[in-house]
Amino acid sequence: MPLTDIVASIETQFPVASKTEFRGETTLVIDKARLVEVAQHCKAKGFDTLVDISSVDHFGEEPRFEMVYELYSLDDNHSLRLKTPVSEDDATVPTLVPVWSTANWHEREVYDMMGIRFDGHPDLRRILMWEGYPYFPLRKDFPLAGRPSEMPDVAFTGIAPLEGGPFVSTPA
Repeated sequence: MPLTDIVASIETQFPVASKTEFRGETTLVIDKARLVEVAQHCKAKGFDTLVDISSVDHFGEEPRFEMVYELYSLDDNHSLRLKTPVSEDDATVPTLVPVWSTANWHEREVYDMMGIRFDGHPDLRRILMWEGYPYFPLRKDFPLAGRPSEMPDVAFTGIAPLEGGPFVSTPA
């Protein structure tokens, strides 16, 4: 099925805030309340792969955050991008783990780095930072030098050694 037909079926069944086409890429902005339904529709139309989930921090604007979902159809070689705005006051989005299991780790990363929660996620916990870390490092208001921590043994306190890595070779 052509991508234009799939996009038209989404636009007729769901409210789409905006549609952008640029260099062969189609982006649909949808309401987060309909995110799961739109995702299920996309999967039924052949988008069998959730390639990536990312988030954007529009610091100083409202809504502050934006979720970005990159979908791909292996059979038809189609790509589709879904975006949904997320307010800072209610930084929650429904999980897509029941639709694509690959959403699990992507959503955990977004939660860990940006602080956006995913309602219904089966295991929403930090994936990169340690449990109990009170900040979200990819937010634009996070200082570049970092923030002090009361856990000094978590990170290196000196220069990290380079020996033993995968690119280390012995001289001939």
